[in-house]
Amino acid sequence: MSADNSLAIAVDIGGTFTDIALHDASSGRIWRAKTPSVPSDPSQAFLTGIRLALDDAGKAAPSLARVLHGTTVATNMILEGKGAKAALVTTAGFRHVLTIGRQDIPRRANYLAWVKPARPVPASRVFEVKERIGAGGVVIEPLDEASVDAAARQCRKLGVEAVAVCLLHSFANPAHERTVADILKARLPGVAVTASSDVLPVVREYERSLATVFNAVVMPGVSTYVSRLEKRLLDEHVAAPLLLMQSNGGVAGGATIRRAPALTALSGPAAGVVGARDVAEACGIRDIITVDIGGTSADICLIKDGRISLTQQGHVGEWPLPLPMVDMVTIGAGGGSIAKVDSGTLTVGPQSAGADPGPAAYGRGGECATVTDAHVVLGHLPAKLLGGRMALDVDAAARVIDREVAEPSKLDRAAAARGVLSILDHNMVGAVRIVSVERGHDPRDFTLVAFGGAGPLHGCSLAELLGITRVLIPPAPGVLCADGLLAADLKAEFSRTLPKAGAVALSEARRIFAELTAQADDWLTAEKVAAEDRQQTRVAMLRYHGQGGEVLVPWADSKNGVEAAFASAHKSLYGFTLDAPIELVTLRVEATGRMPEPPRPMLAKGRGARMRGQFPVHFETGLAQVPLFERASLGAGDFIAGPAIVSQLDATTLVLPGWTGEVHPSAAILLSNRRR
Repeated sequence: MSADNSLAIAVDIGGTFTDIALHDASSGRIWRAKTPSVPSDPSQAFLTGIRLALDDAGKAAPSLARVLHGTTVATNMILEGKGAKAALVTTAGFRHVLTIGRQDIPRRANYLAWVKPARPVPASRVFEVKERIGAGGVVIEPLDEASVDAAARQCRKLGVEAVAVCLLHSFANPAHERTVADILKARLPGVAVTASSDVLPVVREYERSLATVFNAVVMPGVSTYVSRLEKRLLDEHVAAPLLLMQSNGGVAGGATIRRAPALTALSGPAAGVVGARDVAEACGIRDIITVDIGGTSADICLIKDGRISLTQQGHVGEWPLPLPMVDMVTIGAGGGSIAKVDSGTLTVGPQSAGADPGPAAYGRGGECATVTDAHVVLGHLPAKLLGGRMALDVDAAARVIDREVAEPSKLDRAAAARGVLSILDHNMVGAVRIVSVERGHDPRDFTLVAFGGAGPLHGCSLAELLGITRVLIPPAPGVLCADGLLAADLKAEFSRTLPKAGAVALSEARRIFAELTAQADDWLTAEKVAAEDRQQTRVAMLRYHGQGGEVLVPWADSKNGVEAAFASAHKSLYGFTLDAPIELVTLRVEATGRMPEPPRPMLAKGRGARMRGQFPVHFETGLAQVPLFERASLGAGDFIAGPAIVSQLDATTLVLPGWTGEVHPSAAILLSNRRR
C-alpha cells in the first residue's frame, strides 16, 4: 500500500503517558490514543501508540505520509545528568569558563543560601589549545596543532564519549575551531564531536560554551534514539520521513537533529504552544496566553497577533540554554505538586509525587498530599478517569490532606484543600506576569488557553486572579502537544554575531544576511521543501551602547527603519528610550518550510447540553450540587452555566460559579465570566 498524502501521525512522549494523534486531511477525521510511556526505551511506546491509532482508524502503516515526534530524551538527559561523558576544548586561558559562569542567581532563589550547581563538564575534563583569534576575527596567535593532539590524548585516556569545541571569538572567524574539530574527529573515532560554530555562532563565551557542551552531552543518546526510531519505522513498513519537534516550535528531519540534538530540549512544551495557537486561530482568536499544566510543571507562553516569539535566554532546569526556543516560562506547578506545612507555612511544589507513586488518589501508595488530592477532596474530579479505566481513591486523598495540610494548619478539610489550590494558582499568576506585565502586555487583553491534564481545572480561577474574562479549552486539552505537532512547520534559525558591535551598517549586514540566506536555502533543500513552500524572515538583535542585553526586532533593510523598530520595542519592554548610540550585534535568518495545514473538523450542531448526573462540590460559599457533562456528547452551540464539570478521556474542566461556556464549531469550549 502506498502512502496517502493526507495521512499524518504525531507522537508526543511524556513522562507518564505517550499521546498519539492521527489526522486524515481528506476526511477531516481525527483518531487519538494514549499508552503508558516506557522510560527505559521510549521507542517501544512510540510504536505501540502508532499501532493503536492505526488499528482504531483501520489504516495500514505504509499509508502514512508524515510521522511527527515530540520527545523529552534530550531534556531528561540534561536534567538528570545522564548524558554522555563529555569534555570541552577551549582556548588557552579559558579553562574555567563554565565554572565562572555569570554573577546572576535563579529568579526565585535565596541569594544567601543558593549554591552554584556542579558544572556539566568538570574542570578536569576541560582542555586548552594554544590559539587566539581577536574579536574582529583576525588571527592573533596561530593554532598549535600539537596542543590539539595533546587534548585528544587526554580525552582518550579519560574515556570521553563526546567533545564540545568552543574557542574564543569563533563566531567572528571559525577557521581554528573547525580545524580543531576535524583533528579530534580523526584522532577519536567513535567519539561525538561538536563545534560551537555549528551550534550557536554568537557572542558570549559562557552561554555559547554551555550550549555546545549540552549538545555534546546529548548527541550520542539522541542520535542512537533517532536512528532506532527510523529503523523500527522501516521495519513497520513506514516510508514516511520522521520529523522531530524542536524548541523553536518547528520540526526538522533526523539529520538536523543528529547534528544539533540540543535543539529538542523543550520539544514537548513547544508543541503544546503551537497546538494552542492553532486551536485559538480556529476560533478567530490571535492574542492568547497559554497555560499547559501537567503532572509536574506548568509551561506558560504569550502569543501576540498569532506570532510565537522566540528567545535565546531560555533555561533547561538551572542552566541557561541560549538556543532559539519558544519564549515561555516553566515553574514546578502541576497535579503532582506536593503540599506540606513547614514551620507553620503551607507550601505547594516544586517537588512532585511524579507518576510513581503519584498522588494518593491514584491508589498506588502515594503518601504525600498533592494538588490532585485537593481537587479530589473538593469534588472537582469524577470518581473515574481515563474513560472509566482509572478509579480514584477518595478516602486516601482525604486522609493525606487531613494529615499533611488540615491538621498542621488547624483548618477543616475543604479549607485546607482550597488553600493548596490557591497557592498553586498564585504561583502560576506570578509566571503569567513574567511573560505579560513584565514585557509590556496587559493580560486582560488576552484569552487564556488552558490545557494539559490539569490545565482546564485551573483555567477559570487563574483568569479571575488575572482579570481575564475569556478562557479557551481545546477539544483535546490533555493531548494538545500531539495535535500541535501536526500544526508545526519545518523551521530552523541561522545566526551570526558581527565581528564588532557598532552602528547599523547596511552593506555589512546585507553581506552577512546573504551568507545566512544561502545556509537557510541549503537546509530547506536538504529537508526537501518545495520552492513555493519556503519562507525566510530576517531579524536583528540591537542594544544601546553599554547595554548588557539585546532586543530582537524585524529587519527593515534601512538604518532608520531598524533603529525605529528597536526604539519601539525597547519602549514596550522597558518603558523608556535613551539618547544613546544604537548598536547592531547579531543577525538571524529564520527559515520556514510550510507544511500542510492540519484538518479542522467542525462539530455538528448540538441539541442542548445534557448533564450525566450531579455531584457535591465544595466552594468557598459552601457545598453545592454541580452538574456533570460528558464532553463527547456536546455539540456546536451547546451552552453550559457554571458551576459545572465537563469530563472527557484526557482532562476534566471545572466551570466556576459566575462563568458560562459555549461550544465553538471547532469543538473548543469558550468560557466567559458573567460577572465582569
